[in-house]
Parts: sequence; structure tokens; C-alpha cells
Amino acid sequence: MPACCLLLCVAGCAAGPSLEDRDAVTAAPGDSRRLTVGSAGFTESDLLAQMYSLLLQEAGYRTKILSVTNRELYEPALERGQIDVVPEYAATFADWLNAKVNGADAPTVGSPDLAATMTALRALAGPRGLTVLDAGRAVDQNAFAVTADFAAEHRLKTLSDLGATGLPVRLAAGDECVRRPYCAPGLKEVYGIDVTAVDPKGVGTTPAKQAVQNGQDQLVLTTTTDATLDDFGLVLLADDKHLQNADNIVPVVNRARAGSEDVTGALARLNTVLTTADLAHLNEQVDSWRRLPEDVARNYLVDRGLVGR
Repeated sequence: MPACCLLLCVAGCAAGPSLEDRDAVTAAPGDSRRLTVGSAGFTESDLLAQMYSLLLQEAGYRTKILSVTNRELYEPALERGQIDVVPEYAATFADWLNAKVNGADAPTVGSPDLAATMTALRALAGPRGLTVLDAGRAVDQNAFAVTADFAAEHRLKTLSDLGATGLPVRLAAGDECVRRPYCAPGLKEVYGIDVTAVDPKGVGTTPAKQAVQNGQDQLVLTTTTDATLDDFGLVLLADDKHLQNADNIVPVVNRARAGSEDVTGALARLNTVLTTADLAHLNEQVDSWRRLPEDVARNYLVDRGLVGR
């Protein structure tokens, strides 16, 4: 199906199939030899989609990549088999599916415990015809950074170190940080950090990082795979008490089309290789060095011996 037609169908199918239409959930896992790999349209998702596609090609599959930037669109398309494979984030996807199934006010199921998060995610995904493959080593989760000079002056390596100083801290983050448990409230309750104000400059944005760089703020909310921290003289403080949820990278597949052991085996080859630091460096090559995601992905897999030249 041409990509333009698929996009129209994706938009028209956003509600997802009814439970009555999900008879294939109990059927044997499928093994379509032509697979569509979905990307959420940002750098990291594009890179992961390219790597998934290349690994599947190496295993004998024909693939194409489709970028659908809205989870409300690509997840129902994944259920229907219009998209066969997507890279996801364990805790985030678990909470998204939980809200879809149980309502926006349902208690969250994602947690810092990867095993518990994966159990909850698979329980939610299975009835929708989706198989969640094993999580990899790479994690893209919320993280907090200070300037390297500030860290050196106060001997900071962890968030616990920052809390122990008793220093007042202005935090550059999204405005929702004021109420989110992983953000300002969690920093206060878990680490004892004296967050005196939240400066609403966004998560990991250039203005947020500049505010810490110039001393207007002392701490910035970003992510563990932020590739630009060095450009602003920033360093991450370790989340040593595990405030953040387990957002390990996980491939999610449509079981009826791509649930076979061959697909699982092909994608699993990335799990033991790709690290959080690797992913940050790959992001940097695209965002800062202006290289194409497909070239960066191929070079990485070739260097690691996962695909041939």
C-alpha cells in the first residue's frame, strides 16, 4: 500500500479495532516477509526504525519505513497490521496503553522497576494483538543536569549529592514539572533537593540549557540520551535512588504479522549491543553533525558486526 494511502487509513482508524475483531490474538504468531517499520518522526525514533529495518533485511525480510508522528495514530495502525514494528519506551508505552484501556485517571503502571513495568506492559499489549519484545540496555528517561563547573565546585555526581548540599535550586523544565512526581515533587521528596522555583522553559530545550549555562537556573530537566550537553558545558547527575521510570527501548510488533521467532531473533541482536551512551552519540551525529539517520544507523550496525556492508 502506498505510504500516502496508509497515512489516510491510519488517520481514519485512530480509534483502533474493537475487541470482537481481535480473534488473531490467539492464533500462531505470523511471519509476513514484507514488514513496515514505524517511526515516531523524531531523531532517536528514526534511528531505531532504521536499525530495525536493517536488522530485518539482514534476516531476509523486505522492509519499508513509515513515519507517523502521533502515537494516537501509529498505535492503532500497529494493532491493525498497517505498521508491523515500532520502537517504544517501556514505562511510557505502558502508561499510554493503560490510560487508553482504563481511562486517563487510572493509576500509572510504569515504574522504575523494569521487570514490573514489562509485566504490566505485556498484559496491556497482548489483548490488543501486540507482542512486546525484550527490553534492551539503552534507556531514554528523564534526567537532570548541572554545569560541569557547578558539579566540580560542590563535588556533585548524583542527585543525592545535590540534595545533601542544601543549596537552593531553580529548575529549568516544562511547566508540568511543578506537579509531576518524577520532577520537582520527586526531587524534593526522594532527594531532599530544595527546588525553589520551576523555570518553564521546556524539557531539554536550548533556552532551558542556556538558562543553566548562564547561571539563571542551576538544574535542567533533559533526557539520558541528550546529545548536546557538552555544547552547553553540562553534565548529568546520576538518579541514584531511581526516581525515574524504566523507559528502556523495546520493540513492539503486531503479533499476527511479525510475531515469529525470526523477527524476534533479528531485533534481539540489538539488545545486547546498543547502550544509552551509544544512542546519545548516534543522536549527536544526526542532530549536531547533520548526518542522515539511515547512514548513521548502518555504520553503527556494520561497526558492531550486526549487518554486512
